[in-house]
Amino acid sequence: MNNAQSVSVSGAHLSIWVAQILESCGVSETDARWTADALVEADLQGVSSHGCMLLPMYVERIKAGSVNARPRIAIVDDRVGLLVVDADHALGQVSSMRATDWAIERARRHGVAIVAVRNAFHFGAAAYWSARMADAGIVGAAMSNTRPLMPAPGGAERVVGNNPLSFAFPTPTCVPVVVDMATSNSAMGKIRNAQRDGKAIPEGWATDKQGRPTTSASDAIAGMLLPAAGAKGFGLSVVVDLLCGGLSGGGIASEVQPLYGSADTFYNCAHWFLAIAAPEAMPERTEALAERIRRSARAPGVGSIYAPGDLERERRARNVKALEISSELAAQFDALSRAQGIDALQFESSHT
Repeated sequence: MNNAQSVSVSGAHLSIWVAQILESCGVSETDARWTADALVEADLQGVSSHGCMLLPMYVERIKAGSVNARPRIAIVDDRVGLLVVDADHALGQVSSMRATDWAIERARRHGVAIVAVRNAFHFGAAAYWSARMADAGIVGAAMSNTRPLMPAPGGAERVVGNNPLSFAFPTPTCVPVVVDMATSNSAMGKIRNAQRDGKAIPEGWATDKQGRPTTSASDAIAGMLLPAAGAKGFGLSVVVDLLCGGLSGGGIASEVQPLYGSADTFYNCAHWFLAIAAPEAMPERTEALAERIRRSARAPGVGSIYAPGDLERERRARNVKALEISSELAAQFDALSRAQGIDALQFESSHT
């Protein structure tokens, strides 16, 4: 390892290495590949808060027993258009792969399907799962609840998570329109990245423990995230909590545990997936709207207008051959390789 501020690696090599690390923890080859591909895809799209920075925590939880390396994922309630799935505390990417498979299959048979998942774990970027359904020609939605991170408007206590949600719509060009957002102004993973890199966070992202606005990543982690659009973001977070935990019979609000808390305590989040068989004309109409957005008038000084999902695809094209990661995270990867008896990931020097 050199002392450069950052290093780079190809997405393909990183995915292979992540899968090897997971397999060394007892995860099956198939499940390891699913998880690795989802994590690396988030990094490629520039959503590093949901990418491979999570791997050390995943490994710690597998070893401590709060994530099940060999789960028995099962449908526990089948109402044709609504399935309730027990994830058996599997890696979230593993249970989500099964859940989206079931959602796609039921939507093709019945027009629409909902799959609610309990006893679940962090599933990475929600867009990965909605886009997976869109790639199959299905209108897809994916949501998850988290432990409480945000106060109610005017409050000074965490009561709901910054529960993420994503929607994806297929197009004839196989370039889906993808909307992905947390219900807070920022994801906690981005704040953790800022803390790791010694950087301040923007105003409006978070407060400290007393509810005072802060630009300190450390104070924000100990404090509270602020909901996007105030009461609107807060209300949407409540909806996601009830759809995920309420429909599945899983954890809601404080029943979901801290992701970076005790490694031997089940995370206990819940997921929700919606699949709708797109009418024949819808993909073309979706593409037409996306093109209308891209060609819309630009404000002075603006170079490009993006339809939802375009920016992430642009980042992916730029990153796929040389994904840049911080030297601090690379050092963590080296330590994981040594601990698991896996050949170290080979990096190229890079400078930010």
